[in-house]
Amino acid sequence: MLQFIFPRACAACDGAMDDADHGMVCGRCWARVPRLRHPQCARCGHPTPARGSCPGCALLPPYVRAARSYCWVPDETSSAIISALKYEGWPGVAAELAQRLARLSWPEDVLRERAAVVPVPLAPTKARARGFNQAERLASALAPHWAVPVWSDVLRRVRATGTQTRLTPGERLANVHGAFIADAEFAPKLRGRHVILVDDVLTTGATLNACASVLFAAGARTMSYVTFGRARSTHDIQR
Repeated sequence: MLQFIFPRACAACDGAMDDADHGMVCGRCWARVPRLRHPQCARCGHPTPARGSCPGCALLPPYVRAARSYCWVPDETSSAIISALKYEGWPGVAAELAQRLARLSWPEDVLRERAAVVPVPLAPTKARARGFNQAERLASALAPHWAVPVWSDVLRRVRATGTQTRLTPGERLANVHGAFIADAEFAPKLRGRHVILVDDVLTTGATLNACASVLFAAGARTMSYVTFGRARSTHDIQR
């Protein structure tokens, strides 16, 4: 009766939710999400090419141990889920993303060593406008699955950056250069640790790599990345 009077709508597609749907995104949308196929590179998590070098590993600095993502973006369904989280007032969707990220496979040393999750900081102006940082919501939902803390204070964004969407890889690097810092007071906390950086999407890796560089300079030994979405490269589109 309640479902008839107050029908629930999916946060991603606006369609009616089924009785079996207990989250904010319907089962039909989750079934349509374009998962990264297997086999995957053990380091970067990119679907392994038939031959040649791995296009995903080429994006990662040597102090980044591994990277994992759940699905491809842009895509009608996965992009709609991210949009619901970031722009349409559904921060609770982060819990459903975290449930899926928690099931991703990792190298044994990452499982053994990961000390905390660190969300990519949002510029203060964007955080005020949005009301929250989607990466922090995602990290906070993911941390209990892994039984590790969230370190939201070790990394700060000190400069607002324009959207990366239409920028070339080189322009993306310039856009985030000097945008993040790690305060010296957190160096003892970071020293020798392996931390997992959390963001919604991995595109060229410019933002995550900029964060990892700052954490490495502050004393962290190793970083890994986890994101919900991963952008296809030219290599992926041509295959």
